[in-house]
Amino acid sequence: MNGEHGPGRFDPYDSYDPSGNEPPGGPEPGGPADAPRIPPPRVSVEDAARPLPEPPAHPPPVLDHRVLTSLLGAWALAACSPEEAAAVDAHLGGCGACAEEALRLRDAVGLLHAEESLDLDPMLRARVLEGCLSRRPARIPVPGWAAPYDAETARLDALLQDIGDDEWHAPVQLRWYEREEQVSRRTTVAGVIAHLTGVDGLVARALGLDDPPPGAGQRPGAAAALAGLGPAARTEAYWRAEWLPASRAVRGTWRDQSHALIRTVSFAGSDAAGAGGSGLLPVSYGDFELALRDAMVDRAFECWIHAGDIADAVDYPYEPPAPRHLGRMIELAARMLPGSLAARRELGLLAQDGAGRGVRLEVEGAGGGEWLISLDGGAAGREVAHVALDGVEFCRLAAGHVSPDEAAAGQVGDRAAIRDVLCATAALSRL
Repeated sequence: MNGEHGPGRFDPYDSYDPSGNEPPGGPEPGGPADAPRIPPPRVSVEDAARPLPEPPAHPPPVLDHRVLTSLLGAWALAACSPEEAAAVDAHLGGCGACAEEALRLRDAVGLLHAEESLDLDPMLRARVLEGCLSRRPARIPVPGWAAPYDAETARLDALLQDIGDDEWHAPVQLRWYEREEQVSRRTTVAGVIAHLTGVDGLVARALGLDDPPPGAGQRPGAAAALAGLGPAARTEAYWRAEWLPASRAVRGTWRDQSHALIRTVSFAGSDAAGAGGSGLLPVSYGDFELALRDAMVDRAFECWIHAGDIADAVDYPYEPPAPRHLGRMIELAARMLPGSLAARRELGLLAQDGAGRGVRLEVEGAGGGEWLISLDGGAAGREVAHVALDGVEFCRLAAGHVSPDEAAAGQVGDRAAIRDVLCATAALSRL
């Protein structure tokens, strides 16, 4: 125990020599000669300070120029053997003509293999759910008007699961339109989730749920401080009071709240019509109201738009919603356009009075449609113009992410009337 040995005992490490040689004078009395031979442990070459063996060299094969040129196509497709690829690599360093040709072939291969999104196909979740529900219908189904919110919160949650801790502090620029100007506000990924939590609280409050949610750190007077506030004021209150931590922990609170909203509207009923239908419950946004069914689509739209903002901030590809969900968002924005036009008319921002005139709005692609938008708030009357936009472009305009002058839109007819409709679409955006 103390490093000493009694008479007649042998420690095999006493006479251990890394060189493998016996001690001078042979074995000591009472040493190995008088005890059973116990071989010492093997000596690593690193411990013995011996040189490490050199790895075998495999120089690339020597091929003539004609053969190397014929291999360029296979090299660009990564179809060469390791030896052939090494030979081509060595050749390209000294042959300018072949290097230029290899670059052209590599670019062509890139066109054949377009980069794919890392995000799952937005339709995949819908198809899986449909397959499951076709075999066993849900005991408590999610209402159709709540399905886009269910899908978009699930997609955003998957994105948040993938990002690292440092990326929660990545800067995000929130953009929207006020009057005639695009404005922005700088925050972080965590700040965006706090914003979504705060505005989703408008729906939670209408449904009788906690607002702010329990995970946001309920404090005395917190609910009263949020009462009557619209989306922008609620967001500022969340950011100022720091009810939610500016880190990954904010995800849990937002996630629990979104699940509570889905469960509550599912238990309350589906697409019931009439005065008692749960989808007609009014949700106050401060200076305006939306029916619950429209508010859930509005929240799905904002969830998708801000998920795209987060994805841009962390360099992550993000796809648009499934066509039938995108269609509900487009339809809601089209129905809200007359109100936006009326608000701009009161502010004196319309180019024309629009009496008895209308603009045909055509939204192309999956989930699109056509609407005759009245410029004066009454019957659409005479059609004076036709404007067409892609569905995603129309949504980006409604989110304030593209200006009316920059939106890719086909236009026929009265350009001033068309600009009024495009500006009214951008005016739908908000913080």
